[in-house]
Amino acid sequence: MAIKPKYVKQLATTLLERYPEAFNTDFDTNKENVSKLTTVDSKGVRNRVAGYITRKKAATV
Repeated sequence: MAIKPKYVKQLATTLLERYPEAFNTDFDTNKENVSKLTTVDSKGVRNRVAGYITRKKAATV
């Protein structure tokens, strides 16, 4: 597993704190919600944040 950059972890943690009901264990749903809730222009950054959120949600289940 690759080490995630600090900004990915911080953004994902902030999104999970503010909008816990918007995310689940489905990557595609999380990807869409990250796009809606943030101003991230980079597809790569969006996917990394969505992937990190997905892993966090899966770990809590």
